[in-house]
Amino acid sequence: MKIVPSLCLFMSLAQILSAKEGVIQCANLIYGGTHTSRCFSDEFLSAVQRDTAVATERRFKSVKLASNELFQYPFVVITGEEDFHFTSKERENLKKYLESGGFMLASAGCSSKKFDQAFRREISAVIGRDKLKKVPMDHAIFRTVHKIGGLKLNHGGEDPRLEGVEFGGKLVLIYSSHGLNDTAHTEGCCCCGGNEISNSLEVNVNILIYAVLH
Repeated sequence: MKIVPSLCLFMSLAQILSAKEGVIQCANLIYGGTHTSRCFSDEFLSAVQRDTAVATERRFKSVKLASNELFQYPFVVITGEEDFHFTSKERENLKKYLESGGFMLASAGCSSKKFDQAFRREISAVIGRDKLKKVPMDHAIFRTVHKIGGLKLNHGGEDPRLEGVEFGGKLVLIYSSHGLNDTAHTEGCCCCGGNEISNSLEVNVNILIYAVLH
């Protein structure tokens, strides 16, 4: 399913499921030149298949943010633990992608402060300052599949929250400064003492289904 920049709406769920290419594919972005997530769990893609009627590819595809291939994916993931800078082409592509109906899930791996600061700086350069807003717990994103009454951290601490960017009354980006990685289903990776949202599997399922339905 391709996102056509001149069209700013997703296909309806019925169209998605009846189309030949109706399987939802998700991209794991390569950004800032060579940065990418090597540990973010794709288990929520399988959970979507188990819990809903939406068909998904069960593995991410690595895609460069600066490439035209980006527009073949309705849902993309960006995460990391280091400082980074988008290139000018990446900024241009990301702005066009979000304005054209694409959806981004972003989180700071292990609640990394370096990534958090970098992401806020870079997303402001892409879409303008003060566009990231807190998503209230009564938002539809917390009840699309699983009813989520709160976000929980593995090691406690400050109350986690989701932030989002809206275009035309629809969320097109969800960001968490705390890790949204389902670390129980990662292999060869750990959070090394950092913090993650413990109910991230259910949260990510809801986010993907929200992106499909809106």
